[in-house]
Amino acid sequence: MNEDNKILTETVAVQPSATTQKPLSVYDTHIKENFHIFGAASILYGLFYVLCMYRNDAGIIYSVFVAGTIAYIWFVFQKLEMKFKKESRFYVISMLLLSVSTFCTDDWRIIVCNKTGVFLLTICMLLGAIYDTKQWNLGKYLASIAQVCVMSIGELGMPFTDAVWYCKNKLDKKNSKYLYLLIGFAITIPLFVIVFLLLSSADIVFRDMADRMLANISGGDVCLMVVMFAIMTLVSYSLVVYLSKKEIKEEVVDSRKLEPLIGIPVATVLSLLYLVFSGIQIVYLFLGKMQLPTGYTYAEYAREGFFQLLAVSILNLAIVLVGLYFFKPSKILKAVLTVMSLCTFIMIASSALRMVIYIQYYYLTFLRILVLWSLLVLFLIFVGVIIYIAKETFPLFRYSLVVFTCLYIGLSFSHPDYWIAKVNLASTEDSRSDFFKGEAYEDYRFLSDLSADAAPVLVDWIAEEGYATDSYYVDTMTFEAYHILNASNQDDETDLAVKEWSAYMYLKNLGENCKELSIREFNVSRFIADYEVSSQVKKGK
Repeated sequence: MNEDNKILTETVAVQPSATTQKPLSVYDTHIKENFHIFGAASILYGLFYVLCMYRNDAGIIYSVFVAGTIAYIWFVFQKLEMKFKKESRFYVISMLLLSVSTFCTDDWRIIVCNKTGVFLLTICMLLGAIYDTKQWNLGKYLASIAQVCVMSIGELGMPFTDAVWYCKNKLDKKNSKYLYLLIGFAITIPLFVIVFLLLSSADIVFRDMADRMLANISGGDVCLMVVMFAIMTLVSYSLVVYLSKKEIKEEVVDSRKLEPLIGIPVATVLSLLYLVFSGIQIVYLFLGKMQLPTGYTYAEYAREGFFQLLAVSILNLAIVLVGLYFFKPSKILKAVLTVMSLCTFIMIASSALRMVIYIQYYYLTFLRILVLWSLLVLFLIFVGVIIYIAKETFPLFRYSLVVFTCLYIGLSFSHPDYWIAKVNLASTEDSRSDFFKGEAYEDYRFLSDLSADAAPVLVDWIAEEGYATDSYYVDTMTFEAYHILNASNQDDETDLAVKEWSAYMYLKNLGENCKELSIREFNVSRFIADYEVSSQVKKGK
């Protein structure tokens, strides 16, 4: 009996007390306790976002917004008594470069990718500053980014909850002035609108002045600005709250639990297939010394299959990563995966060569440039994969992130549309580059859809063709009517009207995007396009 009591006593002793509380997080000790600071910072950041981004897709002010975002994060970290790590410099520099690239281009595809890149780099920087991510792999990073984005939505109500808690528990004479000031502004805004409308209806002179001041601002504009402000204020605060709770587990669970005997046959069979395919590529495509199937020329053989090979290369990357992250360590499996990776280099080279030959016959497009860029990214990532196979401590994700970010920054600054116009127009009927093998370039419709990045080439070409560049300044409705009347034969691909119609359509699109830009909306590419047109008009062309 005594022995039983002893065991019972020991059991009760080791059980946690029902009153044991969860350790306080940074959110509890800093954010919640200082809501007047973090709430005000989020409100100011929301106003700053509206000021910078309202009706401003790619102006110079976007760089100001990104710099302000970095400053906002730095301020929050200072108040949370946290510090940036050394690797944060890479994220900050990359974000600033992408912001500069954004106001230097008019290509909407690059602009969208730049802004997406800035967002993802911001999340990665925050994760790297708050957590120890040295051992994180690709899967852990992607899962953590997704967790931050999704779980932060669940914190959108926290600004209101924290405001109520703060008023009940922390409001006193010392710090109430900040909250009272915020409440005062909250009351002032709707009251100002009501009084302003009443005064406008009371006096015709005041109403006329107000109409001139607000000529470009409608009720819809005001609603949109309010929505933008509310969303960014709530999102910025909820993101800070979620990250401060540190609910993401730092440790990376070793998921290498599958037996190598499952993966070895799969990887071996595929590698043998790839070896045969690689041999054919070397003999037929790279050396061109063996007989092709009946009816095939060397050019036809080389101009097909690049998208399929790109898909296989991406699939191989996924297979190799699965083999490394989910199967128990095995020298045989690593050897087979190394062979598969080496064969992928041949496929990447084959796809790149095929694409180059295809461009020789069908010229440049954004998609074809993107394919070549993707192949270069894949090549360098596979270099890192082979190093990782040989040395497991190699930081594969960080290496891949740096490679992808640096190459994308290069792409974003390269102005693909400029090179598309320059290269394609170098092979028209009037001029012919030795690089191209196909028929003379005649797809002028395609050129008319290019962005302002191509203006230095296309405006000069339009002037050389003798078309009126001053149509750029013509009113839009009159201009469209002009097209209908003067390009009625535009459906005839052999008629010169197609070329003229395409030239004027490019000027029309250019005029809609590039004229009368304010300092806030200043965009380098659009400014250069406007300058090119005005220069040609002054020359009388």
